[in-house]
Amino acid sequence: MAKNHFITGLDIGTGSIKGLTVLKKQDSPNFEVLGRSEKFSLGIRRGVIVDPETVSKNIRWVINQLENESGQKINDVYVNLGGSHIFCTPSHGTVVVSRADQKISKEDIDRVLQSAQAFSLPLNKEIIEIFPKEFIVDGERGIKQVEGMKGVKLEVDALALCAFTPYFNNSTKAVLNSDIQIGDIFPSALASAKAVLTPHQKELGVVLIDIGAGTTSLAVFQEGNLIHTAVFPIGSAHITQDIAIGLQTDIDIAEKIKKQFGTCILNGSGSNKKEKILASQNSPLVFSRKMLTKIIEARVSEIFNLVQKEIKKITPQPLLPAGLVLTGGGAKMPRIIELAKKELKLPARRGFPQEFSEIEEDPSLSAVCGLVLEGADWSKEPGFSGFSAAGKGILGKLKKIFKVFIP
Repeated sequence: MAKNHFITGLDIGTGSIKGLTVLKKQDSPNFEVLGRSEKFSLGIRRGVIVDPETVSKNIRWVINQLENESGQKINDVYVNLGGSHIFCTPSHGTVVVSRADQKISKEDIDRVLQSAQAFSLPLNKEIIEIFPKEFIVDGERGIKQVEGMKGVKLEVDALALCAFTPYFNNSTKAVLNSDIQIGDIFPSALASAKAVLTPHQKELGVVLIDIGAGTTSLAVFQEGNLIHTAVFPIGSAHITQDIAIGLQTDIDIAEKIKKQFGTCILNGSGSNKKEKILASQNSPLVFSRKMLTKIIEARVSEIFNLVQKEIKKITPQPLLPAGLVLTGGGAKMPRIIELAKKELKLPARRGFPQEFSEIEEDPSLSAVCGLVLEGADWSKEPGFSGFSAAGKGILGKLKKIFKVFIP
């Protein structure tokens, strides 16, 4: 008998905490959205939870709202991990095939992936995920599926994703202290990539740029594999702060100005136009569109410059015919796609969640939708009977072993 699953994603961001609960029927490819909730964030700085107690209270509020809307008790969530403390490093593992008939087994794959994690890291840093790029059997490279092959020596070239342990612990503590168990934890960029990128784009070569409030996350895929990721401590909230300083106004007025008049590139005809908005004590604030656009363009160009530098670190340099996909709340900025093409010399487009017909095309929902999709993938695992506190993926390390390649 087909079993239905209730899946909840929780996107803990610098600007807000977003929750999404869906019903996934085993006999249907579609998701039924049962509840959505969002609350302004406190206790989070540049993607990092610095006050777990405050964040726990806000998470509890979001969960209560979701339970009221969905009519379901929520026990487990799929949650993201953000912050510029996340970094990646290449790794390599080698083992001798264990079976007498020299057939490579799941246990051999397990051991070689564990071997790829056997390298030293600085204090308070830990590996949270391992992504194989290719397996090597007796010197033969470029193999993705090795189970059942014959060989003597099995190797793997992989990408190790690492994080600052205290910040990682803060994330788990904030969720668990809100009386919710964790189904799994996923880096924000990979959750967004799950929602907005197609397998074809990942195969060709693509760069995902997720512009949040406090951080910008980067994920680069080629030949179906994650080959690089990074997080920068700059996001759309910094644009608002720049406007507040540049126009000498308070942060709330700056946010209104950004949303109402902001653009990354200004048409020549409107460069000298003056705008007016009511500021504090109902006194008007007059500013030029040219100055506002100059402020915004400088900060967004800085983000793209960091992206370009990060891409140049990849060896060998990837071909990226699928170009750039911009998502996250910061991707809503008018004409940001044009600026991205100009700065990075690649094709570019906005990315929206693709498998949620009931949700509007909103790039700020990419991460929370991606978390739900990851949860749906787990519901397909053999023997899956619900979401438990045992922990999978980052927590239980099972994902590293059995879910070898991200599609």
